[in-house]
Amino acid sequence: MNIGIFTDTYFPQVSGVATSIKTLKNELEREGNQVYIFTTTDPHVDKDTYERNIFRFSSIPFISFTDRRIAVRGLFQAYEIAKELNLDIVHTQTEFSMGMIGKFVAKNLNIPCVHTYHTMYEDYLHYVANGKLLKPVHVKEGTLAFCYHLAGVITPSDRVLDKLTEYGVKCQMRIIPTGIDVGMYAKSIDTDIREKYHISKDTPVMLSISRLAYEKNISEIVDLLPSIIEQVPKVILMIVGDGPAKEDLMKQVTQLGLSKHVIFTGEVSNDHVNAFYRTANVFVSTSNSESQGLTYIEAMAAGLPVVVTSSDYTDGLLSNESLGQTFKKSDEFTEIVIRYLTNPVDKDNSKAKKILDQKLTEISAETFGKRVVDFYHSVTVEQQLQKDPTATNIE
Repeated sequence: MNIGIFTDTYFPQVSGVATSIKTLKNELEREGNQVYIFTTTDPHVDKDTYERNIFRFSSIPFISFTDRRIAVRGLFQAYEIAKELNLDIVHTQTEFSMGMIGKFVAKNLNIPCVHTYHTMYEDYLHYVANGKLLKPVHVKEGTLAFCYHLAGVITPSDRVLDKLTEYGVKCQMRIIPTGIDVGMYAKSIDTDIREKYHISKDTPVMLSISRLAYEKNISEIVDLLPSIIEQVPKVILMIVGDGPAKEDLMKQVTQLGLSKHVIFTGEVSNDHVNAFYRTANVFVSTSNSESQGLTYIEAMAAGLPVVVTSSDYTDGLLSNESLGQTFKKSDEFTEIVIRYLTNPVDKDNSKAKKILDQKLTEISAETFGKRVVDFYHSVTVEQQLQKDPTATNIE
C-alpha cells in the first residue's frame, strides 16, 4: 500500500505522538508498504535538508503550545504530491492543520481516511485563556466535526474509545495501542547514567519521564517524596523531560528541602532514554491525563517495574506485580513504591520472565503494525462496499 501519514508533529520534535508515528512508519515499511510523512516545517530542520519520503509544509508555532507547529499553507500542494504518489489511504494523526489537509486530500482522491485520536483534549483546556475560553462541549463539537466522513478512527485505549462514543462519533472505531521497538529497550546500555549524575550503585532511584506539563501531575510525586524518604533515606527521584511546569517543579523541590533527592535532567532524545530506564529501580507516574502512556510500556520493556495511576488501561497493562502496580490513593502510591525500592523484582525468576515475554509480544511494534494494516484493509473494504454494495471479490 502507498500510505500518507499527516501530522503536525514529527521528529526532531520530542513527543509521544512523534514516537508513535515513527514506530508505525518503520513497521509499515518493514511489511513492504510505502509510507510518506506529510508534516510541518521545524526550526531545527534546515529547509534545504533532504528527508526521504518526508514533505514539510510552512508552519508557525501553535498558540499555547509553542513547541508544537501548525501549517499555514499547503492544501493544494499536498493534494498534488499525494496524487503523484498514488496514495491508497490517508492516515491523519492530528485534528488541526495537517489533519484537515489530510482529509481534503483523501476526499479529493476518493480514498479512505483513517485517523488516530491521540489526545484527550479536555485535560488540556487550561492552556487556552486559563480554561475560561474553551469548555468540554467545544471539544465534543470539534471532535464530531473532524470525525465526520472519516473511514475509521484508531484509539489507543478504552478510555479514548469510551469518550469518542460518548461524544457520538459514528464511524468504525478500533482500539489499537501504540507498540514499541521491544528490542531497543531490552538490550543493555553502555552509558553509565549513575556515574554521569554522581549516583552510587546502591542508591535506590525513582524515575519519571514525561513532558513537564501541569496535567502530568508530577508535583504530586514531589509532594509524596518525603514520605518515601522516611523509609528509604537515600532515594533519588530523577525527573526526565522539559516543559512549562519545570520552573514550578524546581521551586517546589527547593521549598520542600528536597534538592539532594531530586535530579532534573532536562529533555532526553528517544535514542538515549533507555539508559535511564535501565538505571532506575522503579518507574513512577501520578498522571491522570494519559490516553495510553508510551513511557509505561517502554519502562516495562526495559524490565523496570511501573507504578502508575489506576485506569482500565493501566490495570489491564500491569496484570502482574512483577510488571508493576496501579494505585488509587496517595498512601497506596507511597507503599507500593517503597516496596519496589526495598524488595526489587527478581528478573531472573522463570515465572516473571514468562509473564514479561507474553506482555512484550502484546505491546511490540510488530503487533501494532499488523493491527493497523488489518484496520486499513477493513475500512478499505467497507468504503468499497459503500460505493458498490454488489461487489463480492473485494480483498
